[in-house]
Parts: sequence; C-alpha cells; structure tokens
Amino acid sequence: MKKAVVLLSGGLDSATTLALARSQGFACHALSFAYGQRHARELEAAKKVAASLGAVEHLILTLDLRSIGGSALTADIPVPKGRSQEEIGRGIPVTYVPARNTIFLAHALGWAEVLGAEDLFFGANVYDSSGYPDCRPEYVEAFEKLANLATKAGVEGKSRFKIHTPLIRMTKAEIVTQGRALGVDFGLTWSCYEPSPDGRACGRCDSCLLRKKGFAEAGLRDPLPYIA
Repeated sequence: MKKAVVLLSGGLDSATTLALARSQGFACHALSFAYGQRHARELEAAKKVAASLGAVEHLILTLDLRSIGGSALTADIPVPKGRSQEEIGRGIPVTYVPARNTIFLAHALGWAEVLGAEDLFFGANVYDSSGYPDCRPEYVEAFEKLANLATKAGVEGKSRFKIHTPLIRMTKAEIVTQGRALGVDFGLTWSCYEPSPDGRACGRCDSCLLRKKGFAEAGLRDPLPYIA
C-alpha cells in the first residue's frame, strides 16, 4: 500500500477525507495539531476518528500559534455567532488563523518526506465554507509546486508530491453523504468553535451552522448534541 499523510482536525471534512484516502488504497498516517486553539475537543475527536478509520498511526504535533494570535480561535476575540449564510460567505472571518494551513501542510510535507510518501490529503473546501483564503484551489496548486521545489526528495526526483483535495468542490451536504457511504461515524467528529462547559456544541458559530445545514440538506440526522 502506498503511504499518505492525511491532515486530520477531527471535523467531518477531514474525517471524510481520511475515509476517502483509505478507500483509494492508501496506508494513512494521520496528522493533527495542538496549536493553541480554544479547546481540545477537536483533538479528542481526531484520536477517535483516526482509530475508527484505521489510520496506520496518528501523530499530534504541538505548536504555539496562540503566542501569535490574530484569530478568534487563538486569541481573546469573540467567536461570531448566529450569522446568516450570506454573512458567512462574505469576506474572511475572524476565525481565520493566519497562515494555518500553510503551517500545517509544511509539517505534513516534512513528515511525508521522512515516510517516503508522495501523497498528502487535505480536506479543503471552497463551497459552504467560511471564505478562508488557504482553502482555494489556486492555493493548493501553489503549495504543491512549492513542495516539489523545496524538498530534497522533489529536487532529486525521488518523489513527486501530490496534494489531494477530494472535497474541494463538494457542498457540505455532498460531503456528509459521501462520508456516510464510506462508513464515517459522524458522532465521533467535532466542528464547533466554542463548545459549552458541558460538552455540547454551541449550534450558532459559523462551523456549527454550516454543519447543521449540510446534514439538513443531506436529509440525515446530525448525531452531535447542540445547545441551540
């Protein structure tokens, strides 16, 4: 089996991406980050998802992006709640973490080079998203070019790195439907930016609203408990 590094946040997009990579015959090495985000709930979800979907191994790297700040996920900035779909789709929200996907993909690339893997999977999505600039196809294409210019394996021709983004042009409903078909247990995943002290999802942040919309449009029940 060919090896692949799969970025795994613990959300439904990354869980579906891991399931897709497995279905394509890859031996998946899941990579998550404790980067100073508001809560560890998503890392707990990532551990369960990695085990459930048969990842060969699951590595959690620790980074301190909170010392940089600049995001509602890594600084004392309020998380937006109750926004309309129109508002969510307009501009770049304060939940954008500066350069986060570039930082994550750089670490994934380094691990892939060590593992001898040429394939990296990333659950980027441009539809039903919050307008993050590092989830666009042109960004992925640029990073793939960089990956092959900036590594020993790429320069020596030992590897040709490929960044796979199988969900990039899927709606959230299509992702939910695909994940279910692949056997993803969505009850293990987590999407909320600001869960309640009792462990329930807020139901009102952008991520919760997009997730709820996806399940509703797919005609499926979301197994997560919500406050609202």
